[in-house]
Amino acid sequence: MRDFGAMTARRPLPLADLPEGRARAVRGILTDIDDTLTDGGRLDPRAAHALEALRDAQLPVIAITGRPQGWSEPFARDWPVAAIVAENGAVALFRTPRGIAVEYAQDAVTRAANAPRLRAAAARVLREVPGARLARDSAGRVTDIAIDHAEHAHLDRESISKVVAVLHAEGLNATVSSIHVNGWLGAHDKLTGARWIVRRVLGRDLDAEAGDWVYVGDSTNDQRMFAHFELSVGVANLLAFADELDVWPRYITAGERGAGFAEVARRVLEARR
Repeated sequence: MRDFGAMTARRPLPLADLPEGRARAVRGILTDIDDTLTDGGRLDPRAAHALEALRDAQLPVIAITGRPQGWSEPFARDWPVAAIVAENGAVALFRTPRGIAVEYAQDAVTRAANAPRLRAAAARVLREVPGARLARDSAGRVTDIAIDHAEHAHLDRESISKVVAVLHAEGLNATVSSIHVNGWLGAHDKLTGARWIVRRVLGRDLDAEAGDWVYVGDSTNDQRMFAHFELSVGVANLLAFADELDVWPRYITAGERGAGFAEVARRVLEARR
């Protein structure tokens, strides 16, 4: 699968420019959650309706998020999605006849060994970055840490950069979503998590089908996914991060958040009629 990073360095096209044939050939949708499906932390009713319509059309939707395992479990159970991958590729949650299954990209020994390093990194951030606070969903986290910059607290760009620098100095990976700065240990990320869950739940090879999957996102931490998927789409609120993006999606919606996701669903479903 070729990397579309060079193509997506330019500004995106309107979603309406997605060719009919490409929309008709879509085999599944991968999507971020916060500020892509949700608005103010709640599932947007337009996105909820779109998820139901995609399920009814037998088009799988898989959510890939930086949110924690504990936060994601009820949504993996109740939302009409095939699965949720939480903690930036580290935790997979999906329905089975016996309830929600939870699987990890790292074994228990690795998770236990990483835990004190994650705690130490979080403590250093709180010590060295004025105003930094752990995300309120931190109790549900298993494989990472999250610093709140826009959900219940506010950090300016300089402070966010300091948080990222501290996490890197502690040997952690770090990404910035629309609400949190996430830090973790390990080689996983949203793309490896997407590959894993498509094979685990659908029994299919995502890279072999990547040209026919849509990825929908809203922030700088979606850039690797934008680069990998030719049919990448940003919801319109992505424009708030214009000065921070090195890689743009191929397309952008007119609507923000859940309204933008609903546009994507409508474009794909109308092409199939």
